[in-house]
Amino acid sequence: MPHSTLSTTRPMQRYARLFALPGTRAFTVGNLIARLPMGIFSVSAVIMIAGAYGSYALAGAVTATGLAATAVVAPFTARLVDRYGQARIAVPATLVAALGQLTMMVCVHIHAPAWMLFAAYAATATMPNTGGMSRARWAHLYRDDPAAVHTANAFEQAADELCFMLGPVLAAFLCAALFPEAGTLTGTVLLVTGVLIFAAQRSTEPPVTPRTGRARTPLRTPGMPALLAVFLATGAVFGSMEVVTLAFVDGPSAGLVLALQAAGSCVAGLVYGSAAAPAGDVRRRLLGCLAAMTALMSLPLLAASGTSSLLALAGALLLAGMATAPTMVTGMTLVQRLTPAGQLNEGMTLAVTALLGGIAAGSAAGGWTIEHAGATTAYTVPITAAGLALLLALALTRKRG
Repeated sequence: MPHSTLSTTRPMQRYARLFALPGTRAFTVGNLIARLPMGIFSVSAVIMIAGAYGSYALAGAVTATGLAATAVVAPFTARLVDRYGQARIAVPATLVAALGQLTMMVCVHIHAPAWMLFAAYAATATMPNTGGMSRARWAHLYRDDPAAVHTANAFEQAADELCFMLGPVLAAFLCAALFPEAGTLTGTVLLVTGVLIFAAQRSTEPPVTPRTGRARTPLRTPGMPALLAVFLATGAVFGSMEVVTLAFVDGPSAGLVLALQAAGSCVAGLVYGSAAAPAGDVRRRLLGCLAAMTALMSLPLLAASGTSSLLALAGALLLAGMATAPTMVTGMTLVQRLTPAGQLNEGMTLAVTALLGGIAAGSAAGGWTIEHAGATTAYTVPITAAGLALLLALALTRKRG
């Protein structure tokens, strides 16, 4: 059983020591390759469909359908991963998702009927949660070292932010510089290649836990439904902030401005993970992170209403993003604590599903507010969503106490 001295090392040495175990670098490389398409597929689909069919409404509906299908299918895929192992399930599930992406690409190319786009994109819902599988590996490898798990969760969150920073930029470049289907094609190749590399690292794969009788879903674990509600409200922060900023900036600079928010989160996550695992109850830590997020989310509203300076808004988003990664790291740590060891993939996928549902709801709420009250006023939506997440976390903490 591996035991790390990570908790006693210097801050920035924690990441180096994290990869000291054999196989950790290889599965991380594969996972990063497989995770980059997260930020590629949706942007590529919108560009590709809108360009071919002349309808952003259709493009948005198709991507929303894929998101809804993922919310339904992903927990079942994760349950199979926990029951039969990462390699046995992730590879065929990825191949089905890749086939869906390629089918949609062909359908767009030949200008097939719209219903075929919906059907093809719904098939991509089998794509496994590679970030969750990676976190499950860290939790298994460093199961006796909470400080190492804390650092690993921070690293994974920073990796998520990096993929969401680079993915859209890469998608837009490929679709514009090469051909409209280039983004989807590249993302599919990266996804399959990354999952194959990741799945080949069998030595770091968590063992399958034998189950007797009918498996109990993590949804029935005390505290999990309330925590998922917190993730839902947190997702609404992200979804609304993106839509509102795109509307407020309304130009080619919007992507760069949004990237600053992800950059702030990435840096904050790495710094948060380089420190020793905070002491005290993880629920109270989550409460503190959400309080900081609620306060920092007011900065974009102040910048937008107090000045028309794009530079001021960019700075506000950079600062606001710094609360994101610590909140997500702490939230995922709590998910790992609440979920039975043999169901970690399912538990973390439920959290990601709640987050995606919140992003969709936040996008809709932000869009409605923009249309009826303007983009500046719509910056109140992410603040409200953050405040709701804080109240839900407070209820979770008081219920436990």
